[in-house]
Amino acid sequence: MPLRALRALWLNIMTNKFYSNGKLLITGEYLVLNGAKALALPTKFGQSLEVSSIVEKKIIWTSFDTNKSIWFETELSFEDIVLRKDFEEEHPIKHTLVEILHQANLQNPDFLASETGFKIETELTFPRNWGLGTSSTLINNIAQWLQIDAFELLRKSFGGSGYDIACAQHNSAITYQLSEEEKPIVEVVDFTPNYTENIYFVYLNKKQNSRHAIQNYMNKQQFLTKKTATISEITNRMVLSPNFESTTDLLEHHEIILSDILEMETVKERLFHDFKGTIKSLGAWGGDFVMVLSKENPTHYFTSKGYDTILTYEEMILI
Repeated sequence: MPLRALRALWLNIMTNKFYSNGKLLITGEYLVLNGAKALALPTKFGQSLEVSSIVEKKIIWTSFDTNKSIWFETELSFEDIVLRKDFEEEHPIKHTLVEILHQANLQNPDFLASETGFKIETELTFPRNWGLGTSSTLINNIAQWLQIDAFELLRKSFGGSGYDIACAQHNSAITYQLSEEEKPIVEVVDFTPNYTENIYFVYLNKKQNSRHAIQNYMNKQQFLTKKTATISEITNRMVLSPNFESTTDLLEHHEIILSDILEMETVKERLFHDFKGTIKSLGAWGGDFVMVLSKENPTHYFTSKGYDTILTYEEMILI
């Protein structure tokens, strides 16, 4: 067998696989950026990344959706990444990938000093539109592969608080907070309420422009110190909350605070005013999943209104 063929055969054996958890932000929302303590839960859904070495010094990239269909594929030369080639107009996803890999190479220059190329396949275990962390799981997988700081990679590429990276790295509930130096403070917590059978996650499938909400949040920075402290206290009490009733009180108080800051109606006011239970917006109030607490099974209520994706706590959360 020729030497080149032997080398190719050997390279194909060199395969590494990485996996990161998806995320749901239960408390904190925008105020995490102000130093509020947040409660975040890793999900049973996530994303894998598999890396194989190839002979040519390039990257062949393929991304699979949860149904095994290809939703993105491309080829990149090492030069594209080192020079941070601009693909913004041609292909925004390719452009974003170059941004991430360029930053990863700055953090670990051995990456593109390699004598081989890479065949990379990613695979989601949840539909991309669910908003459970397609980007954060990718960034954490790349960081695992290249042995670099995932929080720094996020900060220098996408930006954000980093709670989603913390979820990607942990297999249980966490509290998440940014220090005054904007360093992540992650604490594993025992969040095992005795009312999990009363918690549901409903997918709204209503992506909405959050620009107005973000602007309202930005305009109120000088007034948020007290509200930030209140949200941190709600998070602390949520973790320790002994029963269903006290938790619903805490979450409803949380909704009112964020509604006031963002100058938005709560999701219950806007869509489900007649629902007999508590509905909590998650993340950036962007129209993905909401958390529902109800003594009665709410499936019929939501399906009758056209919301068919309803997951129990056990189905959604990594426990």
